Amino acid sequence: MSCNRRIRVVSLARRAFRREGAPHRIARACLKQALAFLVLSAWMPGADLVWLRTGAHLAAARAECAAGGGVCVLHLDGGRIELPASAIEKIEPLPAAPRQPAQEGPALPAPSPAAPADPRELVTEAALRHGLPPELVHAVAQAESGYRQRAVSPKGAVGVMQLMPSTAAMLGADPGDLRQNIDAGARFLRELLLRYQGTPNPVRRALAAYNAGPAAVDRYNGPPPYRETLNYVERVIERYWRLAGGPRRATPGP
Repeated sequence: MSCNRRIRVVSLARRAFRREGAPHRIARACLKQALAFLVLSAWMPGADLVWLRTGAHLAAARAECAAGGGVCVLHLDGGRIELPASAIEKIEPLPAAPRQPAQEGPALPAPSPAAPADPRELVTEAALRHGLPPELVHAVAQAESGYRQRAVSPKGAVGVMQLMPSTAAMLGADPGDLRQNIDAGARFLRELLLRYQGTPNPVRRALAAYNAGPAAVDRYNGPPPYRETLNYVERVIERYWRLAGGPRRATPGP
């Protein structure tokens, strides 16, 4: 996704949450990203652990930061993410594995399989990759499955982001694959936020559509009067505020 597209989605989320009573720091920081031509002058070889100011963290193969504290580029497995330096709390180099001297004799046993990916870290990566506030995507993942990869709903929704097979097929994703499931869920949430841009309560409509489907939201011209959906929307927004450190109210205003 281009920077302009990323800025548009974050800006939408920022304006919508501001109307609903919760400002967001990441949107302001992403807007600054489009205002400068960057010369990356400092880079750290090897794996780095990047801590965000929201408390989330993710591992990057390499982190490159502009001189003067402008923008940092995080090189991840299969892509890269550009973040304002102000969104990053600190970057810690991960220790490299010690080099083993060459040995003759019997072959060494095969290394143990890599540890499974952390769903929370993948949620943060997907949110940043698609220009969404990480707190919002984390709130959805928690409400949908509690980050459980093998969660299956009675209606057949699958995985961390609880994708219906038809929705996953529309997004070209395998819902049983952890990375694809989380990435497709973030993309779907972004599309819903853009779909309801300019309508009353766009974030509530997008969350209701994620839970009950866009057809139900369009039929009722807003969140449908389903108890499950209404409770879901309130639960996600309340968790977003807790993660973002904003005001806490039982029923956010429009």
